[in-house]
Amino acid sequence: MDDRARPAAPRDEQWPADQPTGPDGTRPFPRDEGVDDPVNQRVPRKLTVTRVAAMRSRELTERGIATFQRAAKADGADQSGLTALTYATMANFALDAAIAVALANTLFFASATAESKTKVALYLLITIAPFALIAPLIGPLLDRLQRGRRLALATTFGLRAAFALLLIFNIDTWGLYPLALCMMVGSKSFAVLKSAVTPRVLPPDIDLVRTNSRLTVFGLVGGTIGAGALAALTALIAGSTGALIFATGIAVAGVFLSLRIPRWVEVTEGEVPATLTYHGPDAHTEVIHRGEQSSVPPRKRRQPLGRAVVTGLWGNSSIRVLTGFLTFYIAFVAKGSGGSPTEQAAMLGLVGAAAAIGNFGGNATGARLQLGRPSPVVLGCTGACAVVALFAAFTGNLFGAAVAALVASAASALAKVSLDAAIQDDLPPESIASGFGRSETVLQLSWVVGGAAGVLMPIEYWKGFALISVILLAGLLQTFVSYTGHSLLPGLGGNRPQHIEQEVPNIHPRGTGDPTW
Repeated sequence: MDDRARPAAPRDEQWPADQPTGPDGTRPFPRDEGVDDPVNQRVPRKLTVTRVAAMRSRELTERGIATFQRAAKADGADQSGLTALTYATMANFALDAAIAVALANTLFFASATAESKTKVALYLLITIAPFALIAPLIGPLLDRLQRGRRLALATTFGLRAAFALLLIFNIDTWGLYPLALCMMVGSKSFAVLKSAVTPRVLPPDIDLVRTNSRLTVFGLVGGTIGAGALAALTALIAGSTGALIFATGIAVAGVFLSLRIPRWVEVTEGEVPATLTYHGPDAHTEVIHRGEQSSVPPRKRRQPLGRAVVTGLWGNSSIRVLTGFLTFYIAFVAKGSGGSPTEQAAMLGLVGAAAAIGNFGGNATGARLQLGRPSPVVLGCTGACAVVALFAAFTGNLFGAAVAALVASAASALAKVSLDAAIQDDLPPESIASGFGRSETVLQLSWVVGGAAGVLMPIEYWKGFALISVILLAGLLQTFVSYTGHSLLPGLGGNRPQHIEQEVPNIHPRGTGDPTW
């Protein structure tokens, strides 16, 4: 056969949607070695319906795995280390889904009574209070951590593997609450660490916005949906104990996948830490302009976040409060409804499906938008969440809660993409990784605050959503004034330039000869 007449095989470095099509407009299946090859494929001597079905299932499975691997390695992701981080991120999503399935009939249903709600609130306070105190220190700790970021990622999985094993033996005891909440804190800690690692595995042809959306899509499809379905099947067969054993296996795999991330993510030489506060050219700091030489080493400098990033942080934080609130609040409302377990599961399923659809749609939309001005997008998303919270308060029923979950999840994904774009545009390359670590810490802490509110709020729809609407309206106001260049909180709002130069210690501040901040 003439080589010129042979159709071009798909390239490994292309997304499936970017591969060439045939004359009829269809795309060829992957022709990997040993897959869909009439010569290499073993054909039994006697064909039966069962054997043909088995052959076809194996063939489709091999094709699906090949397509998935090709997509995960697309655009040079396997060379940059993004593929390894993708697998670790999928493990984190999968572990969260498996734990949610395992605890569905324990933490949510069997324990969501008024008496246990007080216990949950107590353990929530005990578990989250340390996280709230430690979270602001995570960013500076990452900046100082020259080595061990991969080990830190692996540690979040290792600890959760231990917690999952302990949950097996404490599924019906008081230890259920702190262990479950420790699993949540471990998940949030992984998200913070991942955000600081992502810029270091960026392929040359993809920006950070697409990279983060890509990680989220892989996590949702391969982790939440795929592993969630397997965990549900395991729970049907072996109960919550089986699902927890499955979750333990995922956590152990996550340790291995985290350690497979390339070593170069540990290199932080020349990076300038980002900071949320802005001092300006006052008596304690001096400004170093871009291109200007300074004797101060990079780690002693600080890169304040610009107005667009701060606006994005306020808006995203407000939205995360709503998503965290919905995660816990709907569970307690379902139990308080007095319906049968099937009806309660249907309530949670409806709200969960709405949230999943919104999350996927928001990420898909954000990856295709040209975000030249991300701040108005964040402001619009925050306003939409405030409006839908008020709508849920006025309707006071399950439909309003489902609409709130749909809009909040979509707005959260779209606003996060906009924040990523603002960070990428605002910060110099040497501060982007630190900026992502700082921002993710704020967002995860906001989600935790929303989750605590979901436990403490009254279970009547209109009361809970009315109270959370007040918080969202306050967040919307702060987001708006930050967007206009002002702030309700000094030093933490938009009363700063769009792009800020680096700050360095003033060598000779007034009244002293010692360097200071």
